[in-house]
Amino acid sequence: MKKITAAGKKKLVIDALEDIKAHDIQAIDVRKITPIFDWVIVASADSGRQTKALARHVRDKLKEAGSAIIGTEGEESGEWILVDAGDVVAHVMQPAVRDFYNLEELWGEGKFEKVVNSTAPVETRPKRKVKARAPAASTAKTKTKKRAATPRKLA
Repeated sequence: MKKITAAGKKKLVIDALEDIKAHDIQAIDVRKITPIFDWVIVASADSGRQTKALARHVRDKLKEAGSAIIGTEGEESGEWILVDAGDVVAHVMQPAVRDFYNLEELWGEGKFEKVVNSTAPVETRPKRKVKARAPAASTAKTKTKKRAATPRKLA
């Protein structure tokens, strides 16, 4: 059997997600960020049932194409299911969970492809710029006035 490439897996995953009406599908090229995998694909589903169906369909399509599935996580709850196919990792999430964890910002240094099958485009947030710290204050001790303790009146 012919070995499927990472680009082939990415296309296969996106097609499988579109088959069962996932929306806001985002593919992120992370090859320059991590050696662990090449692509992160994030998609939204409208319910726990759809999330489970999407993840199962992605897994089945990858297996049919001859790709090994390293594992899946989150199928019990159905809020966020991860399908790990080695060089491609798919995250199928319900919108509230996707907004909360914001994987697009986490992988913000990656190369984003155009959002596929979008009902409401996912905003990719700009990278946070780290501000340089101000130089430490002089080491000379500053004099501070200490307040004298005032006696309390008993009521």
